[in-house]
Amino acid sequence: MTQRSSIDSSAAWRALSAHRASFAGTTLNDLFAADPARGERCHATAAGIYLDYSKNHCTDTTLGLLEELAATAELPRQLGALFAGAPVNRSEQRAALHPALRGAAPDAAIGREIEQSRARMLALAQALRAGEIRGATGQVITDLVHLGIGGSDLGPRLVVSAFPERCAVSPRVHFAANLDSSALAGVLSRCVPATTVFVLASKSFSTLETLSNADLAQRWLRAGGITDIGKHCVAITSKPERARAWGIADDRILTLGEWIGGRYSLWSAMGFPVAVALGPDIFTELLAGAQAMDQHFRTASLRTNLPMLHGLLSVWQINFWHHGTRAVLPYVHGLRHLPDYLQQLMMESLGKRVAQDGSELAFQTGAIIWGSEETNGQHSFHQLLLQGTQTVPADFIVTATPHCDAEQHRLLYANCLAQSRALMMGQDRATLEQELLAAGHSGAEAAFLASHREVLGDRPSNTLVLAAHEPACLGALLALYEHSVYVQSVIWGINAFDQWGVELGKQAASAIGAALAGADASAYDSSTRALMARWNSAGSRSD
Repeated sequence: MTQRSSIDSSAAWRALSAHRASFAGTTLNDLFAADPARGERCHATAAGIYLDYSKNHCTDTTLGLLEELAATAELPRQLGALFAGAPVNRSEQRAALHPALRGAAPDAAIGREIEQSRARMLALAQALRAGEIRGATGQVITDLVHLGIGGSDLGPRLVVSAFPERCAVSPRVHFAANLDSSALAGVLSRCVPATTVFVLASKSFSTLETLSNADLAQRWLRAGGITDIGKHCVAITSKPERARAWGIADDRILTLGEWIGGRYSLWSAMGFPVAVALGPDIFTELLAGAQAMDQHFRTASLRTNLPMLHGLLSVWQINFWHHGTRAVLPYVHGLRHLPDYLQQLMMESLGKRVAQDGSELAFQTGAIIWGSEETNGQHSFHQLLLQGTQTVPADFIVTATPHCDAEQHRLLYANCLAQSRALMMGQDRATLEQELLAAGHSGAEAAFLASHREVLGDRPSNTLVLAAHEPACLGALLALYEHSVYVQSVIWGINAFDQWGVELGKQAASAIGAALAGADASAYDSSTRALMARWNSAGSRSD
């Protein structure tokens, strides 16, 4: 494999480093003062999403230098490779064809495979919604329990929970992901064996959490008098032979290609619970929104291209401002699971320490992604965002049109704008002291209180305004973040589509599980052995 020169040794990188130094003493407030129309100018719109990036430390010069960085990394060529089906996942020698699931496939064979898989998935979903699928006792299915974890859970869970008012009355759709059986038990307490179907969602059909929960589900069904377990199961996998061996019939097995990564699989048969809960039409709307963002990503110039702007500004913040974390703050209750979804998408994709060619990197990749629905977060962690010692860039997400009570939506929108403005503007000590003096405090009291109330400001953020809380806008938003991830990965020269660290954890857990069951543990470190002994002394062993 040809080794690419490390991006941090390029002229474009050095120019950005020098440009960063030019911001010394220049605040966001200064940038707005120098350009009163900055807010109207620093934005881009596509697929029902308005991105305001004016509250970032960037100028036209910054964008020009980021364009040069993108050209140095051959971003246009790499973008073409993604959509053409080239093996951009080099460590596994696979394409990453998630965009093909909602748009034009790179070749006719893949296009047919996608169409056939989607048609089967939507037909089975519609049959469940119509009451045409019955359990072993002949009763109509009233509940669907989706068993999956990671990419097999987070996307479907996000979309189904986003639109509860549109969910079918029957079957009700539930999710259980955690290996802790309490999660599944809580769901099953609301279900009846004769009218419940389980979806076993695992690309490899070997995922520990999913198969362990599937075994519990099987035992629950048998305890409820169900002997024909296959009539109560659906599988979603790229290994149909393993699903058959588990006892699931071919007409209940939905397949997806090896070229779909788990965290990019929502658009595939993995979206089955979305189609069941919300209907095939809404699933299609979700795809259409993502496709619109795909087309925008492929054709728009950098300065009007939402994913490119978001991705390149992320690189700017991570590598040149050294901000190692990002808060995702949706002011929409229906998007409360978005931070969890983006944690996996962004951290599993960008948490890499070597380049595509295997060489070690000397700069940071990825950021810690976290957040919560708002305004809940304003009453917990916003204190750190506003007055903490570290800068946390934020993505504020809000809808332009009401998705809830109109007056509450007005308040949500006001709070969103207020928080992004407070992070930027801050509150200076001198003004606070004058206000406190005017309120009757002594000079010493005013100085003391002002020191505690001061908010430095100058903290960057993006604001993404969705035209409406609709499936198409959500699809476009998720595709925007997918492509932002790809942009960052191309700049850094890393593989956004493997996750070998995750695989190591799985292997280690399997071996330690065997040791807890009685296998030799002498080779383990003293800490692990001591913790195993603690478990044994608590009487947890089942033998």
